[in-house]
Amino acid sequence: MTEDYIDPQVYDLYDEYCHTQMTRRDFLNRASALVVVSGSALAMAEALLPRYADAQNISFTDERIKPQYVEYDSPGGSSGKMRGYLVKPAGEGPFPAVLVVHENRGLNPYIEDVARRAAVEGFLALAPDGLSPIGGYPGNDDDGKVMQKTLDRDKLFTDMLNSARFLKTHELSSGKLGATGFCYGGGVVNKLAVVMGSDLNAGVPFYGVAPASEEVAKIEAPMMLQYAEDDPRVNATQEGYKSALEANNKDFAMYTYKGTRHGFHNNSTPRYNEDQAQIAWDRTISFFKERLS
Repeated sequence: MTEDYIDPQVYDLYDEYCHTQMTRRDFLNRASALVVVSGSALAMAEALLPRYADAQNISFTDERIKPQYVEYDSPGGSSGKMRGYLVKPAGEGPFPAVLVVHENRGLNPYIEDVARRAAVEGFLALAPDGLSPIGGYPGNDDDGKVMQKTLDRDKLFTDMLNSARFLKTHELSSGKLGATGFCYGGGVVNKLAVVMGSDLNAGVPFYGVAPASEEVAKIEAPMMLQYAEDDPRVNATQEGYKSALEANNKDFAMYTYKGTRHGFHNNSTPRYNEDQAQIAWDRTISFFKERLS
């Protein structure tokens, strides 16, 4: 089932499901009660659930990369330790580095694939698992969403900040650090830009909530901000962010992708917009290559 066949009511319900404590059972039950113009709302809802096996772009056995799971210290975080998915490009290095921050459900296969995509482009990529202090991504997004909600948000952010610092100082890193993230991870990238100052060299948040306007003055990294056209929850912060960036003479570009919804880069569900996701990713890679060289 493609995006064209899914009623907007079902998309809105799915967005609520993704960003609240709604269970999968409740999501499907509520979908079954919807009246839509064409087809079954329940079938549409089931089609929106992620299918990670069908969404892999870069295999973990690809000869251009070498992935591995790594553990590192994270003082002040959820447990003092963190685990992440580190993907090294072929070659000796050092390499410019890119942190890849997951959504609100832990390090799922889609985010691991994004890290591999970055490594294929020549970046040392680290995708931290914010759930690792409480057992790690559980193998499904429903439980992952519930687990992430139990974490202290400040400690979880500290774990992401420590992940960025670990990557920047890694022996294979050139010392130039970029960060990208999606949904929750997009908001993290915005916050990293505020907190890290000149230690972050480029940031590309995808549909991430903006930092407070009074914090924007602290941003020193050039930013590329990626937004979906139909994403009212996140886009409510977009214009204020733009105004604050302009008022503080920050280096940034802002793109809104027509015909897209929140999550349009995630190719595991019909929210994926192939054409616009490719444009956004090509811009991201070009931006990192320019700013992290």
